[in-house]
Amino acid sequence: MSHKNDAGRIRTMIVEDQFVVRVGLSAIINSQPDMVNVAETGNGLQAVELFEEHQPDVTLMDLRLPGLSGIDAITAILSKFPRARIMVLSSFGGTEDVFRAFQAGARSYFLKDVKGRELVDAIRAVHAGQRPLPKEIASCLAERMPCPELSPRELEILKLIAHGESNKEIAVRLAISEGTVRVHASNVFAKLGCNDRAQAVAVAFHRGIIWLE
Repeated sequence: MSHKNDAGRIRTMIVEDQFVVRVGLSAIINSQPDMVNVAETGNGLQAVELFEEHQPDVTLMDLRLPGLSGIDAITAILSKFPRARIMVLSSFGGTEDVFRAFQAGARSYFLKDVKGRELVDAIRAVHAGQRPLPKEIASCLAERMPCPELSPRELEILKLIAHGESNKEIAVRLAISEGTVRVHASNVFAKLGCNDRAQAVAVAFHRGIIWLE
């Protein structure tokens, strides 16, 4: 989707797997005299390719994408283009989503119920090198920062707990002892500030550490 007379305008790319949302965002952006949307996709892998092709000024990135997650797409783009300005636009505002997005290098994070005026102002701010942050996202980030991060193994065990597997079943699946599973599980509970499996799973879903696939 190439546009003539792009000069002087903020060139954006939209990465969003819901077609209706993508069309709406594109319409809002293209209605602004100082902006033009130059590329769009609903696929994480294609987002990386399109970024390389168009090198937009500001990219709007969803997190839950087919092909490659939004977090992985941000990481891949920034590894090649460290100056890329990427802002997340997501339906999910869990503390873990927000933390991981900024950890990957996102400049800003808005929920999809953002008003059009607020969104275009944020795009201008990101383009100018600022990092606009809505209050609810800032509080999510503050809530997450002191929390110890789960190790890859702890995260793996938490996901299996969420699927309803017992310690014995998890031990067989991962080829480790049941005692080791119990140690990892108790570490998970401690890090999440929980006392049992059900509470840990509820907290993990609420914070976006795990989600239903």
